[in-house]
Amino acid sequence: MSEQNSNVFDPKTKLAALAKRAKVHDFDLLIEKCTTLYQILCIANEQVNLTRIDSEEGFWIKHVADSLMLGVAFPDLTTQHLRVGDIGCGAGFPSLVLAMAYPNWEISAIDSVGKKTAFVESAAVGLELKNLEVINGRTREMGHRPIYQKKFDLLTARAVGVIPTIYADARRLIADRGRWIFYKTPEQAAQELETLKNTPPPGARLKWQATKVEELPDGAGSRLFVHARS
Repeated sequence: MSEQNSNVFDPKTKLAALAKRAKVHDFDLLIEKCTTLYQILCIANEQVNLTRIDSEEGFWIKHVADSLMLGVAFPDLTTQHLRVGDIGCGAGFPSLVLAMAYPNWEISAIDSVGKKTAFVESAAVGLELKNLEVINGRTREMGHRPIYQKKFDLLTARAVGVIPTIYADARRLIADRGRWIFYKTPEQAAQELETLKNTPPPGARLKWQATKVEELPDGAGSRLFVHARS
């Protein structure tokens, strides 16, 4: 094997251990669909700036692998039938990846930016994801519509906003005993947990906790989750 070929990034090898821990339903299918998603995203990014992708390896590690970290942190949830809302879904991470990984989850990708929800909706159709819907709107406004009130068993957000603000805007959307699970870095978690302790958001006083820190493949960064149950 040439040195050039030996350096080719192989997502199947790099993500296999993580996907096993995350209890991905069908790993081969996930790799196939994410390969297609990468191609779709690269084409769309040439016309509309959706998300930063520095390389194919960056796509697999910083977007796909990072999205799957929720399953690593909460493996018990992966086998349940859940209605999941991804707040500020952006270009579809984690919502598109979670929909591929866990077909038993009903995913709602939520964003107020039309170009982003249009892309996620188009990608979901192209990837034949039957368990994903797209909502172009703001959670605060959605909370005043009965169709969305107490709709979600799990609400998550990645790389968007701070917990007190997201909670205040979206609290009407969570079902009784629903879960809040936010993607954070250790530094973000430390700061936001301190804020939540000293200045809790309006409504029920929840017990916010942080999961243990997990490392992304290839030393791409650290991830944990701040979570609570309504």
